[in-house]
Amino acid sequence: MSYAVSLPERGTLQAWRAAARLAISHRIPPDQIEWADAGGLFAARVLPTEIGPHQAHVPAAFLKLAGSVIWHTAPERLSLLYQALWRIDHNDAAPLSQADILGRRLNLMAKSVGRDIHKMHAFVRFREIPTDFAKPHARRRFAAWFEPEHNTLEPGATFFAKRFADMDWMIATPRLTAQFCDGALSFGPAGARPDLPDDASETLWATYFANIFNPARIKLDAMRSEMPKKYWKNLPETRLIPEMLKDAEARVQRMRDAGSTASRPGAAAVSTRYRDAMPHAAELPETLDQAQNAAMQCRRCGLCEAATQTVWGEGRRDAALMIVGEQPGDQEDLAGRVFVGPAGQVLRDAMRRAQLDPSRVWLTNAVKHFKFTPRGKRRLHQSPDRQEIEYCRWWLGLEIGFIRPRLTLALGASAAFALTGDATPLSGRRGKVQAGLHDGPVLVTWHPSYILRLPNPDQQHRAQEELLSDLVMAAHLTADGL
Repeated sequence: MSYAVSLPERGTLQAWRAAARLAISHRIPPDQIEWADAGGLFAARVLPTEIGPHQAHVPAAFLKLAGSVIWHTAPERLSLLYQALWRIDHNDAAPLSQADILGRRLNLMAKSVGRDIHKMHAFVRFREIPTDFAKPHARRRFAAWFEPEHNTLEPGATFFAKRFADMDWMIATPRLTAQFCDGALSFGPAGARPDLPDDASETLWATYFANIFNPARIKLDAMRSEMPKKYWKNLPETRLIPEMLKDAEARVQRMRDAGSTASRPGAAAVSTRYRDAMPHAAELPETLDQAQNAAMQCRRCGLCEAATQTVWGEGRRDAALMIVGEQPGDQEDLAGRVFVGPAGQVLRDAMRRAQLDPSRVWLTNAVKHFKFTPRGKRRLHQSPDRQEIEYCRWWLGLEIGFIRPRLTLALGASAAFALTGDATPLSGRRGKVQAGLHDGPVLVTWHPSYILRLPNPDQQHRAQEELLSDLVMAAHLTADGL
């Protein structure tokens, strides 16, 4: 007669681990255990209550895999995990390997669970519930309905608890309900789908969704893969998709028309080569102000999540010289203006010595959001990676297209890569003019923050003089435009 193990709907992972530890300690083979979710078994022996003499040791990779597979809806997941545990304990080949039939099956389950959690994080839409603010310390309340493919509410809810810690909320699913109240997360039984009120913010979200929709990159199969139609009924923005698809061809043509503007004499237009190097956007802005307004809502990469705000360029809108730095620093992020921190002071002092008026050039950065690592109360600068620079190249390209500078000065390696696509060391390029991706000239020089980091005073002085020399060269090359 086999043993029976029935697991609860809540705390399933902890319950399975406890039961598996008991079973393996008594060396109970996999074929003698019937695993089931709550209420699935009747006539069978229960496991011993005390740990047996045998102690099994498992790698961290198994615990990680079990932590995902356990939330799969397949009933056999429980017995498959115990089979893997048994084989690990008996040194029976490599049951976690993709080359092993059992390992491949478990890894596919884990991937499916991971995708389901990702979709929960992407597709849950909260609606605000009326709150009685007459009560002391009343918090805003929100609720959502979601229909996951697997039992992923429990592992997926911790994301919302961290992200929305300042409000109370509930997520109801057909199998379980999560509640976050006064900072405590709890789970309860499933209930009927709640009758949720209309939310005015859905209109704003739909407007944003429509504006980031890219008609030039429509791949319906890929879109349905990332946003399966089973979720559409609970997403307010999806009702816009049919109309946006119908208008896609016309919007693409408007993008082409907007990109075919003529350049002023002596200026560098944004070339096809540069456009090909930029990630596409939903629709090309028609003015510099429109580009700035769009950049304020940028979500092209994850830097926007931690930064205070988008920091756009400033200066003369028909400047012959554009100066491009790496990214905003701590002070720029808080002020919303470029080059106002320590590196900015070094640059502005050098510009004054080179007789360059900051108000008559265009100052900007290759990346528009501050990337940092928190260290206590401080935010330490962290250089953007290549992908982040490439994502932000769209905004830099728009600035070049509207400003149309005769010369662009790249401060540092990140700016030089954004403008030229060349990632070779800066030491051999400093003080030289290269061809930019926009088919305009790019003069490469040191970034002021690099100068500030130099430990040797003599090195600092030499780098400052080289920066000054390059600014003088830039002023000379653009003298009739300044």
